[in-house]
Amino acid sequence: MKKISVIAAAFMALVMGSCSNGTPKAELKSDVDSLCYAIGMANSQGLKDYLVMRMGVDTTYLNEFIKGLNEGANAGDNKKMQAYFAGVQIGQQLSVQMVPGLNQELFGADSSLYVGQNNFVAGFVAGTIEDTVVMTMEDANLYAEKNMRQIKARQMEAQYGENKKAGEAFMAEIAKKEGVKQLEESGVYYEVITEGKGQIPADTSFVKVKYEGTLIDGTVFDGNLDAEKPMTFRCNQVIPGWTLALTHMPAGSKWKVYIPQEMAYGEREAGAVIKPYSTLVFIIDLVSVGK
Repeated sequence: MKKISVIAAAFMALVMGSCSNGTPKAELKSDVDSLCYAIGMANSQGLKDYLVMRMGVDTTYLNEFIKGLNEGANAGDNKKMQAYFAGVQIGQQLSVQMVPGLNQELFGADSSLYVGQNNFVAGFVAGTIEDTVVMTMEDANLYAEKNMRQIKARQMEAQYGENKKAGEAFMAEIAKKEGVKQLEESGVYYEVITEGKGQIPADTSFVKVKYEGTLIDGTVFDGNLDAEKPMTFRCNQVIPGWTLALTHMPAGSKWKVYIPQEMAYGEREAGAVIKPYSTLVFIIDLVSVGK
């Protein structure tokens, strides 16, 4: 009898042995059998990482995954089982992704507030079976769109209301400052540092600009005033306060522009420094108009 290597013996024990989770035994009696086994293994490459990273599976319970895998494979084209497994999969996505995502969208980092999963599931099921007793699908979409904005706005107001008040007080003082003018009753104010004589861009014009942006406390969050080359972009590709200022500036001008939160990022957070409802101050140097 030929001696079997330790590695070969271990391999045979692995593929031929029975598994407690119900995995079928491998019966490698021909090259086709071995090919089928090899293709099955090859198709599982990266699956474990996917289960952990994308589906949140705890590898402690990997046998439970294999049990479900076997049940699903053995169900074949059983329509009843297919529907059940689809429900389990979507239910997991709902619990692990949809509801937490909605919590984040509405309440951010405030873990004391959260949506009710039971009501979410009830609405989800009603939509699936087309039950319009409470509301129609059209009504649901309209209600969700309107009230998500309102709820999110209330939450943002509660969390960043002081930021908004500080900005309003700051702009009230700026409005009294000598030499400061308002642009078209917009709430955007400016003072001229250098008055240019060049072309005034349209909102669709490309412009070359150097700038510096600060919060009302003087914190610099962005800028390229000291750069050799200016930035090039279209006037309507920036926040509304910028677009308004640029479309009133002759090329060659340098202005200090005070932009209230509603003409900046509003309730949105922009990067790590600009918090919701931030009033912003910019030095804008309009170098030229055109690419």
